Amino acid sequence: MKKIITIVAALALLAGCKAEQKEVTNEKVVIAYVTSWSSVIPDPAHLTHINYAFGHVTNSFDGVRIDNPQRLKTLVALKEVKPELKVMLSVGGWGSGRFSEMASTDERRKAFAKDCLRVVEEFGLDGIDIDWEYPTSDMAGISASPDDTENFTLLMKELRRVLPAEMQLTMASAANAKYVDFKEAVQYMDFVNVMNYDMASAPQHHSGMYRSEMSPGITCEEGILAHVEAGVPMEKLVFGMPFYGRASGALEGFNDYKNIVQLPEDKFTIEWDDTAKAPYVVEVKSGDVVCTFDDPRAIAIKCDYIAEKGMRGAMYWDYDGDTEDHTLARAVWEGVMNR
Repeated sequence: MKKIITIVAALALLAGCKAEQKEVTNEKVVIAYVTSWSSVIPDPAHLTHINYAFGHVTNSFDGVRIDNPQRLKTLVALKEVKPELKVMLSVGGWGSGRFSEMASTDERRKAFAKDCLRVVEEFGLDGIDIDWEYPTSDMAGISASPDDTENFTLLMKELRRVLPAEMQLTMASAANAKYVDFKEAVQYMDFVNVMNYDMASAPQHHSGMYRSEMSPGITCEEGILAHVEAGVPMEKLVFGMPFYGRASGALEGFNDYKNIVQLPEDKFTIEWDDTAKAPYVVEVKSGDVVCTFDDPRAIAIKCDYIAEKGMRGAMYWDYDGDTEDHTLARAVWEGVMNR
């Protein structure tokens, strides 16, 4: 009888541990992409995750190469300050290729997944984020195949098989939810980071929340709903936000938020699109809309949406675009965690 009681108690303890793990898995997340080429050290107080950008598929299509590995080690060391912080390696990025070749055979997928495990263990990481932009598409100047979508699912399945259960597996997804068979692939992922930005350049919003006269082909809300329709549960969706603007004319190119807020007021004014719930910059001389971006007001509205829909949390690209006093990072953290 004593043995039976002991076994029952042990089973109850295990069940409690599993329930606890499930609860932790469903906790809200605030994720910052931190680049290899920047030097800023993130404040972990406002983060649950750091996604280090980037790792790449090796030239032999069977392993991982990391940009600036010493910087990755520096970021992992932040866990000494905040032990619960998770640091992920994001593999890919715009123009990062060789995914199609790597994922095309079982042998290469297994070798790649095995090398991801090596990297996770060697650097003390908490998981892998796959940022293949995009399966079946060569618009970034990378190789592609019609089989990429199916092979992407097989890749994620293999990564999930190889990585320890406590390690997270995520992906960065295009706002339109194309390129991936989410109904099949999402089961292997902890969550999906939706890149709700780069939808257009000024004079159109590149990350407008709702549709207005300045909206391009898709809005942030439409991006989230596209992922739900594609098969991703709302609780596995992470809302991506930009810490930069996309500009034209006098401000042509990409402009970090920290630079936008310092634009001379006699030459540029910041206006608000109350339909799209998004700010934009107008050049005083020409009257042209020359930059669209996100600010704390827009972020607060997006965080309200995250809470209302029961989404997993928020991520942003990238940490270095913020002001020195972390204006946007604080807005995201407070918006996600205090709602």
